[in-house]
Amino acid sequence: MSQYVLRRLLIAIPSLLGISVVLFVVLALAPGDPFSELATNPNVPPEVQAALRAKFGLDDPIYLRYLHWLNAMMHGDWGFSFVSRMNVDTLILQRLPATLYVIGSAQILALLVAIPVGVYAATKPYSLFDQIANTFAFIGFSLPTFFTGLLFILIFSVTLDWLPFVYTTDVKATGIHWVFEMIRQAIMPVAVLGLFQAASMTRFVRSAMLDVIRLDYVTTARAKGLGQATVIVKHVMRNAMIPVVTLIALQMPAVFGGAIVTEQIFRIPGIGSLLISSILSNDTPVVMAVTFVFACLVVLFNLIADVLYGWLDPRISLR
Repeated sequence: MSQYVLRRLLIAIPSLLGISVVLFVVLALAPGDPFSELATNPNVPPEVQAALRAKFGLDDPIYLRYLHWLNAMMHGDWGFSFVSRMNVDTLILQRLPATLYVIGSAQILALLVAIPVGVYAATKPYSLFDQIANTFAFIGFSLPTFFTGLLFILIFSVTLDWLPFVYTTDVKATGIHWVFEMIRQAIMPVAVLGLFQAASMTRFVRSAMLDVIRLDYVTTARAKGLGQATVIVKHVMRNAMIPVVTLIALQMPAVFGGAIVTEQIFRIPGIGSLLISSILSNDTPVVMAVTFVFACLVVLFNLIADVLYGWLDPRISLR
């Protein structure tokens, strides 16, 4: 198992390097740069503009700029935000907890909904429960997150006045009241992301369970007198979860994309909203760092998925 994990780690490293090259080249070729405003500012002399561009290497060839950026990243220097006037790593670390809190809670909610509903629907195919679950699943992944987010705000914030529609990290409370307020303001964004993911995941869990539940070894397990719960949990779910793990790992880019939209709707001070504001202000070091962080998180989740493959089916780790 350790050799299997090591091989996956060795594959992840060149993947991250390739992603960083693509991201850097795309951003370098994009119009505008952090000092584009200086060219139209009459109060900044041309020699000062030239000195600043030379200091940050903006006029160097792309490959030199990439090598300098990569060397700095390897030494823990993520660059400097020209808009926020602070180091990029400090800026990201301030925003990252809110994003991970919302995304992590949404994924937990999605799993808590999708796995039980999908498993039970597969054990009762074409029943009333299965039809209701499929109907809600189709509705769930047909509605985009920005629509459901605005709908939740209209219902639970504007009409009923139950939940706040603006997320804030500066909660004026302490102790249990602080925990309650943090949970209360996260309910809508977590529900929007979690239910969207749960909708497609439910259909996939149901399909994977139906593929496995009809196999011969499941019939043999039942013929030996094993109970229905034992057959489903020990013999069906473990094999059915392998494609589900793949789906979860491949959905992570969509989850982060949905998080960017959700953070804009609910004003969550996460790295998604930081990315949007940095793009609008041409803050290239922040854009590069945030997109690379997203890429690292996606590769990390795919690595976790590979490790789970080896745990769910030991034959995979021996290949």
